[in-house]
Amino acid sequence: MEKDSDCIRVGQKAPNFSAIAVYDQEFKQIRLSDYLGKYIVLLFYPLDFTFVCPTEITAFSDVYSTFIKLNTEVLAISVDSEYSHLAWLQTDRDSGGLGDLNYPLVSDLTKQISLSYNVLTKKGTALRGLFIIDKEGIIQHSLVNNLDFGRNVNETLRTLQAIQYVQANPDEVCPANWQPGNRTIISNPEKSREYFNSI
Repeated sequence: MEKDSDCIRVGQKAPNFSAIAVYDQEFKQIRLSDYLGKYIVLLFYPLDFTFVCPTEITAFSDVYSTFIKLNTEVLAISVDSEYSHLAWLQTDRDSGGLGDLNYPLVSDLTKQISLSYNVLTKKGTALRGLFIIDKEGIIQHSLVNNLDFGRNVNETLRTLQAIQYVQANPDEVCPANWQPGNRTIISNPEKSREYFNSI
């Protein structure tokens, strides 16, 4: 049986890792700790050359410039080798490949990264885990989908912006369905009434 101490949770430090990634058609050793000072979106996905996975990975790549404007890096991780990643990147999108990608694909061939984030299945692939890690290396958001359905890039951006907003404004909280520019709630029993009186 899994112990509580084995489960990573929101509010805890993200497990560090060092691994080979493929970026700009080259192999590169990266560490999660290299990105301290930036926000990170970690995208675990099951396998290269599958069906839902390329739709997610390219969707995040297509809005990568928006993540960069938000001081955020994206890293996608699967249990495939770096050679499989490279071959997938060299396959055109209209053939189910990725083509050019704006962020690194990380190889978790040992499965230790997927295991440390508690997304490794009994069959040895990763669930669709998504983690938003803040500038201090703390997990602020986690979402895990089963294998057959993809994640929403716009919701990831919205959540990221909500995290950044409340971290920059520690006396405010974001209500349900909050979007950038919407009203927030002052986290004070008296002042919070201003928000509730307005809805």
